[in-house]
Amino acid sequence: MKTIHTFAALAAALSLTAAGCASRSESVTASYVSSAAYSSYSCRDLSLEAQRVSSAAAAAAGAQDSQHTRDVVATTAALVIFWPAAFFVGGDNAKTAELANLRGQMQAIEEASVRKKCGISFRRA
Repeated sequence: MKTIHTFAALAAALSLTAAGCASRSESVTASYVSSAAYSSYSCRDLSLEAQRVSSAAAAAAGAQDSQHTRDVVATTAALVIFWPAAFFVGGDNAKTAELANLRGQMQAIEEASVRKKCGISFRRA
């Protein structure tokens, strides 16, 4: 009977951690941001804003990947060592939303740049 309870607790911890684990940064999709917000920007302003947003997105991606790694470690600890460690899994949160918004901003800046024929080169990571 004790084995059944242990198995049930382990199954519950696994389902909680699988649902709450943070996504890897490359799987976070851009949220919609209207390019109209950048319609008054000059080509130079668009270039500077793209650099600023790109730097912020890189930092947010790093934070997202760090959260993912911490969640994987907590999940592994929960499954292998001590199931209450499952409660330390952070999951998707404000970091994910921030990264999605920054990626949406980059798309909007790129759309505004194309519309204004700025010739700015946007590289995809």
